[in-house]
Amino acid sequence: MDLVENIYKITQLFPREELYGLTSQIRRAAVAIPTNITEGYQRNYKKEYVQFLYIAKSSASELETLLNISERLNLNLTPGFTNTKSLLTEILKMLTALISKLKSSITIP
Repeated sequence: MDLVENIYKITQLFPREELYGLTSQIRRAAVAIPTNITEGYQRNYKKEYVQFLYIAKSSASELETLLNISERLNLNLTPGFTNTKSLLTEILKMLTALISKLKSSITIP
């Protein structure tokens, strides 16, 4: 949730012409991370939860790429950009660890 807040704050400062381009894509990718984690957690089976965690991880990777594009276009001059990228890196690590732990506890019938 902190990541989503940070993303909204930094993208508010992006140029207006990016509103329907990078800004929109970045926000959607950021929001998809916690929503997929939550949706997966509410499922009845660990296997489904892991699948939703993979989707969240994919969204996080997409967000990472979009932020890298933003940097290349010099849109990273907003306050908190570097901290947001660091937070995203930590989230990717946490998702990887959680997926690994859950996968090791799933028994195949």
